[in-house]
Amino acid sequence: MSSDPADAGRISDGSALAPSSSPVPAEGAASPARPGSFLELAASRREWIEQVLRPWCIQAPHRELKLAALEWQDIAGKVDPDSTLWTWAWSRFPALVHEGMPGVNETAEVRVTFRDGTVLEGYPDARESTGGRLVLLARSEADPGTYALAEPKSIDEIASAERI
Repeated sequence: MSSDPADAGRISDGSALAPSSSPVPAEGAASPARPGSFLELAASRREWIEQVLRPWCIQAPHRELKLAALEWQDIAGKVDPDSTLWTWAWSRFPALVHEGMPGVNETAEVRVTFRDGTVLEGYPDARESTGGRLVLLARSEADPGTYALAEPKSIDEIASAERI
């Protein structure tokens, strides 16, 4: 990331994480209140993560999530992007996650409808579902008692997911 203060709150392609995420006030605007103690600073960071970063992850397109993953330590600190960025991104489809557990939840069978109208039923494969691409151990249409790994699909290709 750039060390230029004007680039704060921006990922490497120049797009903002969120309109209000930049700590640098616009010219002529009042400066934000500065935390007075470490406890206030830590609380302020937790609030920013919950109010700005996590909601951004939930709605950001796959391209932006991949860019954020490259800069994740600068953005979020020394945390694992699989436990935060990608888990938060997958949480836009509650059927695919288990609260408090990282990544996709592979313990429940789901029906995933894709934007092109394709519907797959099966179990998410947590080890194969990386970098915002979902891999299902999908039920065979020809033989509903058998399962095979489906091709990876981008998070942007998913219209909905429900547990079955």
